[in-house]
Amino acid sequence: MSTKIPRNKENDYTREAAEVRRNFVKDHTNAELKHVGQFSFHPSILPGNIENFIGVAQVPIGLAGPLLVNGEFAKGEFYVPLATTEGTLVASYNRGMKLLSESDGVTTTVVDDAMQRAPAFVFKSAREAQKFGDWVKKNFAEIKLHAESTTSVGKLRDIQQFPASRFLYLRFNFTTGDAAGQNMVGKATKAACDWICTVYKGIERYQLEGSFATDKKTSWVNTLNTRGKKVIAEATISAEKLKSIMHVSVEQIFEARLASQLGGYLAGVNNNGAHSANGITAMFIACGQDVANVAESSAAAVYAEITKSGDYYFSVTIPSLIVATYGGGTGLPTQRECLELLGCFGKGKVKKFAEIVAATVLCGELSLGTAVIADEWVSSHEALGRNR
Repeated sequence: MSTKIPRNKENDYTREAAEVRRNFVKDHTNAELKHVGQFSFHPSILPGNIENFIGVAQVPIGLAGPLLVNGEFAKGEFYVPLATTEGTLVASYNRGMKLLSESDGVTTTVVDDAMQRAPAFVFKSAREAQKFGDWVKKNFAEIKLHAESTTSVGKLRDIQQFPASRFLYLRFNFTTGDAAGQNMVGKATKAACDWICTVYKGIERYQLEGSFATDKKTSWVNTLNTRGKKVIAEATISAEKLKSIMHVSVEQIFEARLASQLGGYLAGVNNNGAHSANGITAMFIACGQDVANVAESSAAAVYAEITKSGDYYFSVTIPSLIVATYGGGTGLPTQRECLELLGCFGKGKVKKFAEIVAATVLCGELSLGTAVIADEWVSSHEALGRNR
């Protein structure tokens, strides 16, 4: 019979409770969690963030910058915290930021904002599902009223409809303020659907999520319609700067982009860039984001062209960047410090943070792309990475 992990029913978020569990681990596995058990905050702040707390995973944080951003919300120079155990990563992003800082920076634009829950409704036939869809359109105002009764922040923007067989998938699109909002929109959508089921006859059943919001999964529906923030980062880099800083010509990097585009198409990727997940994950860990959202957030569409003046235009569109500056893990001590470093902690800062993340991604794409062309990719990992 398995021995249960010990819990304190009165107060499980104490140093003592954590120590009891570490001793339990030692008794059952002989592993001593000496470093795991060292942390700088009191466990009483953790309800809502973790269960069966035993300690912390300490991930090194490096600093890259300055990053020059010309955004609608992020303006000026920023120093970016990146939490990673991959040698060369911080140096690579730092190198890209140097190039862009000397090329008038990165221009960023948040073009869409929506978080979803997508319930599935089941009917006797496709015709009945279609009738229900018409009813939903006519009664949107009342559905919105019931959804928003559960939140002071979330706003139901619209409901998309996707019929299939005798199912109707309703994709509820909300804005969620400075929170990522998955739990918020789940609660709001449930309130709306529960009301719908009391007034509309003929629904055989419904389930709150029919996998059409594609939570923590990459999907084309999110790439096309947005989940979180859709952000575009773009820059024009002079041929001279590319040559002097990155040691490549405009023609070389553009030809490499075409080859990568074709290779990615053949492979069936969700991202025709190089490694947006690297920078996004490192920022997510440092800044208290839900790291599993990298599944959606790492999707990207890269575009490049040689300008008429012979310079290099480069852009990254991130269609489903799920970020928060309020709630979740953002208020934990080290994560809050990293957000404060960027001037992004708290309310009214989420779009600023999204722009900084997107600008960081663009710098990383250019840095890695040019390193491969200049034959500096392997040598840099030999010098700085785990191959040393």
